[in-house]
Amino acid sequence: MCKTQPDTRRRSRKRERGKSNLILGGGGREHALAWAVKQNPKCDRLIVAPGNAGIAELADCATLDILDGDAVSAFAAENAVDLVIIGPEAPLAAGVADALRTAGIAVFGPSAAAARLEASKAFTKEICDACGAPTADWAWFDDADEARRHVSDKGLPLVIKADGLAAGKGVVIPETLEEALDVVKMMFGGIYDAAGSSVVIEEFMDGEEASFFVLVDGETCLPIGTAQDHKRAFDGDLGPNTGGMGAYSPAPVLTPALQDQVMETIIRPTMAEMARRGTPYQGVLYAGLMIKDGRARLVEYNARFGDPEAQVLMMRLGGQALDLLQACAEGRPRGLRTWP
Repeated sequence: MCKTQPDTRRRSRKRERGKSNLILGGGGREHALAWAVKQNPKCDRLIVAPGNAGIAELADCATLDILDGDAVSAFAAENAVDLVIIGPEAPLAAGVADALRTAGIAVFGPSAAAARLEASKAFTKEICDACGAPTADWAWFDDADEARRHVSDKGLPLVIKADGLAAGKGVVIPETLEEALDVVKMMFGGIYDAAGSSVVIEEFMDGEEASFFVLVDGETCLPIGTAQDHKRAFDGDLGPNTGGMGAYSPAPVLTPALQDQVMETIIRPTMAEMARRGTPYQGVLYAGLMIKDGRARLVEYNARFGDPEAQVLMMRLGGQALDLLQACAEGRPRGLRTWP
């Protein structure tokens, strides 16, 4: 009897303990995620690494190399973290989610293999071709001269993309042939570092662009919101592409019927193809779409919440965001199917 009572009390205290969460990143996206997580009464402690001055007002900020999976895993274990939420794309590409899963720590974010949907434009195009998801015609080059000849042969309009990660800025829609040839030269010359060591040159798709966000637990796909951001640097949709400057949600162009079409022709086929290849996707899938004449085609995938889109999505989701991200990370389909 004496042994049973202390054990019971310890189990009771464990059940009552609030959740400790760690968010990796330090930008506006992570500030929005931190705000939403803190709205949930289940969050007892929130740590953000590295965080920023604004985040420090609502969470503990920590100095941590967020690209080092072993360091992140050790930190999470030392601080009894229940869930790690990976904000930016770079830690995903570096395999931080893999290291955390190997350590037995719940993590919201895809494996490095699955994150190739963002880390390589060419990989995404290959997946689309394999599963029949509608997207732009494309060609891949790792030689500058061949890429420039392709541009000259094709002519404008076209889109030139650095194949790798370029912080959302490695996409150029040239306005003249001379500009297009210069862009190819600059990409191979290192303007986007290693991201531009190969390029994807694709058909220009006109229409209205919008963003569609889906949570995936490896099998179940749950749409959680739509948004539109402002891409071009200048008024009148002119100037160079940016990583996005301001956003609003929902996106009126993504009607319920169109969302159903996107799920059936783009999202679910992509997720099925990833699973077929042995790299099931677990995390948020951000589909950039081009809509014209009531149909959507894929522009690109991101393997994380966008910024600034996360700022408007988290305002809409509030505290329930933590429950959804936790269910997704733990592979609990019921936690997604019963939402909202």
